[in-house]
Amino acid sequence: MRTFCNHIFKNYYSYRFERIERFMNAPYQAQNKVFNNIIQASKHTEWGKQHHYKSIRKLEDFQERVSIQDYDSLKPFIKRMMDGEKDILWPGQVTRFSKSSGTTNDKSKFIPISDKNFKSCHIRGAWDTMNLFYHNKPESKIFAGKNFLMGGTWDLYKPHLKTIYGDVSALMMKNMPWVGRPFFEPNFEMCFMKDWEEKIEQMAKVALDEKIRKQVTMVGGVPTWTNVFFRKILDLSGEAHMLDVWPNFEGYIHGGVSILPYKEQLHRFFPSEQVRFVEVYNASEGYFATKLEHDSDDMLLLLDNGVYYEFMPMDEIDNENPQVLPLEDVKIGVNYAMIISTNAGLWRYKIGDTIQFTSVEPFKIKVTGRTQQFVNAFGEEVMVGNTDRALAMTCRELGIGVEEYTVAPIYFNGKSKGGHEWLIEFEECPYDLERFAHVLDVNLQKINSDYEAKRYKDIALECLKIKPLQKGTFHNWLKAKGKFGSQYKIPRLANHRRFVEEILNF
Repeated sequence: MRTFCNHIFKNYYSYRFERIERFMNAPYQAQNKVFNNIIQASKHTEWGKQHHYKSIRKLEDFQERVSIQDYDSLKPFIKRMMDGEKDILWPGQVTRFSKSSGTTNDKSKFIPISDKNFKSCHIRGAWDTMNLFYHNKPESKIFAGKNFLMGGTWDLYKPHLKTIYGDVSALMMKNMPWVGRPFFEPNFEMCFMKDWEEKIEQMAKVALDEKIRKQVTMVGGVPTWTNVFFRKILDLSGEAHMLDVWPNFEGYIHGGVSILPYKEQLHRFFPSEQVRFVEVYNASEGYFATKLEHDSDDMLLLLDNGVYYEFMPMDEIDNENPQVLPLEDVKIGVNYAMIISTNAGLWRYKIGDTIQFTSVEPFKIKVTGRTQQFVNAFGEEVMVGNTDRALAMTCRELGIGVEEYTVAPIYFNGKSKGGHEWLIEFEECPYDLERFAHVLDVNLQKINSDYEAKRYKDIALECLKIKPLQKGTFHNWLKAKGKFGSQYKIPRLANHRRFVEEILNF
C-alpha cells in the first residue's frame, strides 16, 4: 500500500514540476502577476484605501505611496487583526498568526497568515520542496515510509479565541489533511508539547520503536534542535550513527539557520552520500526558496507563491530614502536586504534577512545573514554568511565539530588592539585551541577582504579570540531568558557585547 502511495505522490510531483518550470522561464511575468493580484485584492482594505491602491498601475506608484515597513510600523494593524477586525491589511478576517522571535522591541512578533497565504505560500512551498526532491531523485521512496517532524507549539489568543498563533510549523501540522497524517511521526499531541526537553526525550523513544525504525525516510527541522534530537537517539540506543538506527533514511530538510556550522557533525550522524541535505528558506513571513539541485549550495527563489519581492542594497540600509530594486535589476554577488509584499497583508516589509543572488537564469539565492546581525566595529563588515563559511572550512580542515557559536567585537582598550571574540560550544574541545583560532582567522580573511585588510600585520585588529563553553550553555541561556523553543535562535553576530557578556556571566 505504501509503495502504491509513493507512486501516486511521484506522479503528482512530476505534474507540478511544469508549474515550477513556468516561473523559472518567465520570472518577471510571474512576479508582475503576483504584484497585480495582491494590489487588486487589497484595494478595499483599510490599508489599501489609505494608500490609494485603487489607482496603482505600476511599481513606481506603489513605491511612491508605501514606504519601507518594519514590524513596529505594522504592529498596530496586526494587533487589530488578532482582535478579530476584518479588512485591515488583507481582505476578510485573518485567524492564523505565526509567532517569531525576530529582532524587534518585543519578545515575540506575530505575522498574519491569511487562508490564501497559507495555501499558496507555506503549503505550496513545502510541496515544491518535495517536488524538487523527487525530480532530482526519481527512485526516492519518501512516501513509502515515515517522515519525522520537529514542530513547534500553538495557542489560542485569549483576547479573541477565534485567533490562533504559534510556530508556522505547528500551524501547518495542525491543518494537515487527514490523508497526510499516516506518513508523519510522532503523533500531534507529542509534536505540540511545550516542554522541549521532554518532547525530544519522548520523540527519541518513538524514533527507536522497532516498528518505526525501518520506516523513517526523512526528517524536517531546524539544525539547532534536530542535532539535539539525533544525539538523544544515539545516547538511548548506543548506536554509532543514525543510519544504524534508520537504515532507509534518505533526506534531511532544514532551514531557519545555516547548516554550515553543523555540517561536520551531521555527516558523522549520516555517513553516506546517499543522504540528501535539502536547505529551504521558510520563515514566519513565507516560504521563499528551496534547493533546486542536490549538489548545489544555493536555492531557487519561488516566484509564484503570493510574495512580491524587492531588494535593498545593504549600502542603502541607513538611508532615509533608500534605493530598492525589483527582481529585474538585481546583480549576482551583491548583499541585499529582502523586502516583501504578501497575500497576507505585509506591505514592503523588511523581514531582516540579507541574501545574495548566485544566478539570474534561473533566480537562485543564498541567505547571507541578518540586517541586524553583523560585526562592523572597525570597518570589517563581517556578516553571518562569512562566519558560517569560515567556521565550516575550519571544522572540515581540522576534523572538529561545533554545536553553537556567537561573535562580538573586542574594543580598543588602552594599548591593546581591537578584535573579535568567539564563544563556541564544541562537540569536543580542540586539543590545540590556539591553532583552531589561527586557522579560523585565516579562513575568515580568505572570505572577507575587509576583515583581511584590518588584520594586515595585526595593525588594526588582532587574531580572533576563542572562549570554549560547556555543552548546553547556549540552550540553557535561552531557557533562562524564556526563549526556549523552535522559533528562538542563537544570535550569531552582534555589533555590541551585550549577548557575549550575558552568556559569560550566565
